[in-house]
Amino acid sequence: MNRWLSLALFVLAAFSAAALGGWATGSGVSTWYLTLNKPAWNPPGWIFGPVWTVLYAVMAVAAWRVWLVRAQPGAGLVLRVWFAQLALNALWSLLFFGLRSPGAALVEIVIFWAVLLWLQLRLPRYDRFAALLWAPYLAWVSFASFLNFTIWRLN
Repeated sequence: MNRWLSLALFVLAAFSAAALGGWATGSGVSTWYLTLNKPAWNPPGWIFGPVWTVLYAVMAVAAWRVWLVRAQPGAGLVLRVWFAQLALNALWSLLFFGLRSPGAALVEIVIFWAVLLWLQLRLPRYDRFAALLWAPYLAWVSFASFLNFTIWRLN
């Protein structure tokens, strides 16, 4: 497969998960979420769209770079786990905003974070740049995990 076509497919997969998460977030972000008690350090709503857009793009490029060396032992597993983390990514939005359940979302985000950490630890074996691209994603989900915990505790 053409390398640029494969990159486009990884971008499509990542932004498909984003679209599903956005659909689940829907009106909840402008209605129910506004009624929740949140910490003073909760980011303003406008920051989430730009941050997630960049993160979906870099996660796609990171996976694509592993796909380029897919013949290496274990690369296929990393790619399968990458797709699993996309599902976990979208599931969090479904739980938190769709079902309006910060508690269920908190349990899920702990699993999601562990999967992201697993990937962070394995990516350097295949591509150091992919690992560098992945680090902000792991950092943001670490922050989001703490925010999720705090919202759950406050409500």
